[in-house]
Amino acid sequence: MAVPGPASADHAADAFFRSRWVDVPESIVDVRERGLPQGFRAAGVAAGIKPSGARDVALLVCDAPDAVSAIRFTRSGAAAPPVLVTKDESRCDALRAVVITSGNANAGTGRDGFETARQVRHAAAVAAGLDDDQVAVCATGVIGVPLPMDVVPQGVAAAGRELRADGDDDFRQGIETTDLFPKTITVTVQLEGGPVAISAVCKGAGMIQPSFATMLCFVTTDAAIDAETADLLLGVCVRRSFDRITVDGQLSTSDTAVLIASGASGVRVASQSPDEQRFGLALDAVLRQLALLIVKDGEGARRVGRVTVRGSDGPSCERVARNVANSPLVKTALYGGDPNWGRIVQAAGAALPGPALTPLQIRIEGVEVCRDGQEVVFDREALSALVAGTEIDYDVTIGPAVGDDGQPVAYANETEVYFSDLGHEYVTFNGEYTT
Repeated sequence: MAVPGPASADHAADAFFRSRWVDVPESIVDVRERGLPQGFRAAGVAAGIKPSGARDVALLVCDAPDAVSAIRFTRSGAAAPPVLVTKDESRCDALRAVVITSGNANAGTGRDGFETARQVRHAAAVAAGLDDDQVAVCATGVIGVPLPMDVVPQGVAAAGRELRADGDDDFRQGIETTDLFPKTITVTVQLEGGPVAISAVCKGAGMIQPSFATMLCFVTTDAAIDAETADLLLGVCVRRSFDRITVDGQLSTSDTAVLIASGASGVRVASQSPDEQRFGLALDAVLRQLALLIVKDGEGARRVGRVTVRGSDGPSCERVARNVANSPLVKTALYGGDPNWGRIVQAAGAALPGPALTPLQIRIEGVEVCRDGQEVVFDREALSALVAGTEIDYDVTIGPAVGDDGQPVAYANETEVYFSDLGHEYVTFNGEYTT
């Protein structure tokens, strides 16, 4: 296993799993900033896509011939050619390589973009010694600009020559665009059959919206998993992580999350077994923390908010949660550390049918500020101090606090969304993005 020994594992765990909203399962026994599981090699090179000269082509290869995979894509109706070529033309349950170009999304590029995506995929297949349909192709960056194919194939070939078992940091740099800090982790998970490694690296900071998120995520493991179990686990964990975040309410053309299992550890994760649960809990914790790091990056973000909505109707809870999380007024209040609960009322009301007076209950950092749609007495100075932190909780209940019997009402539906604030830095950055 290409994962270092246990020294300083507690420090690494504290450094990575630093959100109070992520429960770290006991099955995770070691945490590292980097390290590929057995059976994988990676590389990242500078091909000349980015004007800065930074790494912009990345290649990840699994050397196990019987590797299995699972994948999830953006739900955009204007999906980029790399997404559609991979979805329609690759063996998504048996991928053994992923090639990524960064700095250019190869999106909004018409028919030529599809041929370009196929050429990049073929170059990666040649570099890795695989068939084209064993390769996923991804791209991230500016939309509407053709990928410079005078440099990309040579870059892919160079990445193939530089593939190494310890090439994960170069790979990570090769997929990033506007990221301010790395989003990568390797954990050791103790299963009944022995330890396995899970490594994950993702990129993303802006154009983030529930219904997936503007990001690329690549998960590797040396556990032996069948394709159906891999697909189930990735799907469940994505729904609880990347599906639950928003930075700016904008859905990308290029989102892709991939899980590849080499089986090189010899430890099998059987379907519907205790090991499947242990492995799934570890994967869930890793992806949830990575998702929160994307929100924290947020292109100038100061704070991360979580809105939890409860009510009798599930779809209404979802609409209210997303409307609150995407409200510019709520997000700017979060940025300024302002406990202005009126912003939450307006955002929630916009997602509910009207005109009507729906009773709402609101708590900020556990402090009740609104009951049945009107303010309650609370210590504003104390609450202002609480919302000056880096993670702020907002709780909204749709419906009366107390039923006709005089007892508190327990609502059956609950949903949550994590979101970043919105400040000057985000506007400045995106106002100058292509210039």
